[in-house]
Amino acid sequence: MSGTRASGILLHPTSLPGPYGIGDLGPAAHAFVDTLVKAGQTYWQILPLGPTGHGNSPYSLYSAFAGNTMLISPETLADDGLISQDTLNATPAFPAERVDFEKVIEWKTAILAEAFVTFRSSGETDLRIEYDAFCRENFWWLDDYAIFRAVKTSHNDAPWNAWAEPLRRRENAAIATIGSQLAREIQCEKFAQFLFFRQWAALKKYANESGVRIIGDIPIFVAHDSADVWCNQELFKLNADGSPKVVAGVPPDYFSETGQLWGNPIYDWDAMRVLDFGWWTARIACALRMTDAVRLDHFIGFVRNWEVPGGDETAENGEWADVPGREFFAMLRSRIGHLPVIAEDLGSLTPEVEALRDEFGFPGMRILQYAFGGDAYNRDLPHNYPQNCVAYTGTHDNDTIAGWYASAPKSVKTHCRKYLQITGRYVHWELIRAALASVADTAIIPAQDLLGLDSNSRMNTPATASGNWEWRLKDNQLTDEICDKLLDLTVTFGRTNSRES
Repeated sequence: MSGTRASGILLHPTSLPGPYGIGDLGPAAHAFVDTLVKAGQTYWQILPLGPTGHGNSPYSLYSAFAGNTMLISPETLADDGLISQDTLNATPAFPAERVDFEKVIEWKTAILAEAFVTFRSSGETDLRIEYDAFCRENFWWLDDYAIFRAVKTSHNDAPWNAWAEPLRRRENAAIATIGSQLAREIQCEKFAQFLFFRQWAALKKYANESGVRIIGDIPIFVAHDSADVWCNQELFKLNADGSPKVVAGVPPDYFSETGQLWGNPIYDWDAMRVLDFGWWTARIACALRMTDAVRLDHFIGFVRNWEVPGGDETAENGEWADVPGREFFAMLRSRIGHLPVIAEDLGSLTPEVEALRDEFGFPGMRILQYAFGGDAYNRDLPHNYPQNCVAYTGTHDNDTIAGWYASAPKSVKTHCRKYLQITGRYVHWELIRAALASVADTAIIPAQDLLGLDSNSRMNTPATASGNWEWRLKDNQLTDEICDKLLDLTVTFGRTNSRES
């Protein structure tokens, strides 16, 4: 990503418009690629694409390798003859501006079941040949994931460490027995994954052929209740009963007297090293097959982790544990070659984190919302940007620009207006201009900021349990006028997609 000026838009596929309750990989996604091209953009940045668990968060997934089947397009299923037009016509009335996850999951689960029934009765077709090839190529994660989801469903969604001990410990006889008992459910899970990856491949192909590259996202930690931990218990710091010995978090600081307790299990990096970091290598290689570049969330976790005793209610009693990040990335580069990676280096940035990032040439992140209210040496002020970085007006965890500015202290607003020589009347466009004008090789703008939306449209509010990940675009909300204005700024600052230059 370094060396070439470019820009893009941050929008998770769940936020795309459409009548099916949640954005998906169908016509609206292809139309969004066209919008990016029209606006001269090179990148489409997304959040993690995996199957969401607790809280519907894309950062709490049932698998680091599987896809979120709620993103499967019903229209494409109908075009493929897998569901009937009557089913499509009977789509429930969903809210247009928010995702009602409970209602969407219930309905989409039903239509995917219909698609599976149609597929099973179809005989030998090109689609079945594709499906069989997909299962052969992805057996190394697909079989375990399908069993995990089928067993979890049969256990009323209980976490894996609450299953009977033979299943919890993955004893061969228990896996063989449950595999036979749940054979149909397991095949249904595999088929849904096939549909997701088939539709995703078509979308990525369309984007790449249009000159658009997709930036994915890899959360550093995985959920305890996931196929990854169940299938690789030896790679995590767990007790004999499968519960975490230690969990991830952040130590107490100025913002929180008790720290932040995330609760994710911690990797046993010594065990990872013995196995030549095979699990992590597969994870990143898989992500880079799905996308053109990836953001590594919580990059500090490749240098050290704050390990909190499992069962603690706060993060106060944790301690730092070193992580062999340099050894891991060196091995990764020797196996994969060039690593198109963005390091999410926000928060408590230490010299060790900076050194690891810079040794491997990973661009870091700069956030304009963090720039104002301090002195001239703030790393997020544009005059302090290195060329090899990615400039953002905000991320999925930030308020929108309009919401941030409306609630910012007077000193922050004054500094912002003085630094940028602006009135603040059109603050979202003024910060977008600052990001695009900066020396940063890459600039990314959340879709909400292009639209000048307020705090009601933010994607996530950290440390809150509800109302997150629900925001959606409305049909035709990204107007020609907005695209033309973004294109004009993109051309002015030399970031244009070559197909529009």
